[in-house]
Amino acid sequence: MSQSFRVGVTRDFLKPDGTLGFGDIGLSLLDESAVDWEFLAQDTPTLRPDQVQGYDALLVLAPAITAHTLEGADRLTIVARFGVGYDKVDVEACNKNGVMLTITPDGVRRPVAVAVMTLVLALSHKLLIKDRLTRAGRWEEKLDYMGMGVTGRTLGVVGLGNIGKEVFALAQPFGMRHIACDPYVTDAEGIELVDIETLLRTADFVCICCALTEDTHHLINAQRLALMKETAYLINTARGSIVDQDALTVALREGRIQGAGLDVFEQEPIDPNDPILKLDNVIVSPHAICWTDECFLGNGKSACESILDVAAGRIPKNVVNREALEAPRLKEKLRQYGHGSKTG
Repeated sequence: MSQSFRVGVTRDFLKPDGTLGFGDIGLSLLDESAVDWEFLAQDTPTLRPDQVQGYDALLVLAPAITAHTLEGADRLTIVARFGVGYDKVDVEACNKNGVMLTITPDGVRRPVAVAVMTLVLALSHKLLIKDRLTRAGRWEEKLDYMGMGVTGRTLGVVGLGNIGKEVFALAQPFGMRHIACDPYVTDAEGIELVDIETLLRTADFVCICCALTEDTHHLINAQRLALMKETAYLINTARGSIVDQDALTVALREGRIQGAGLDVFEQEPIDPNDPILKLDNVIVSPHAICWTDECFLGNGKSACESILDVAAGRIPKNVVNREALEAPRLKEKLRQYGHGSKTG
């Protein structure tokens, strides 16, 4: 290959002062290789064609990748998403342009599952309520806020992928009943598979761990929230739009469910005046509860390894759009990197 393999890293990884906002994300892997990499000059919510031209690979945190983004991006071979959600990436446009899309399931599996269990335990013990009582000197009110033990309770997970399975693995010592719903899973050892209505009627903790798709948009709506027990909690660390947030606000305000733990919202950043933020029975986080050194290093290494596989002419293991692998345009791009299209 006559020209160097160029990698563009979206600028939202940086703080305003130009330093990395997430600590070590494995960029040393790129430093130690023969590729050239740099941060994009601008931080934009959607990447423009002029920002991506001339790059063979993009390491992307939050910006959207649209069909317009890819116009004229003749060299681009891989979009490596930092994380597992890819609802901001136009997959069909990637297919059409011979661009692989990769995600980082190995990096988020444990950190997100830990975040789910963090919210389960914080809600069941009414942690934030007791924190506020203590700070306000309302010690005498502590008996008014009895927690709920988890032993023998039912843990329900919507979406039994890598994260959902890891949630159950972490919950194993707590002695809970494990149920899940996932139309793509037919067998799950030790986990009872049920339909979503049964899960909502039965679970004491409903944990949303599925991807956002056309089928899962507002999967948890007013009618389905009405199926939940008044003593039940809803935890969402996946995507905000899987839950009808207005309907959830009403259910929480009226005490039709006990509480919620939310790391994601339909609008992000959420409006500071949103009524759900005024409720005492909700724990909220700015789509960041799983952000730990473990999470960012794991995600970064996984994304960088995918990029380096492509630079060597190999197909990475975490390709979302496998159909793109048969595109003649992609095969030609891989050949120019010198080693064919061997799977990494």
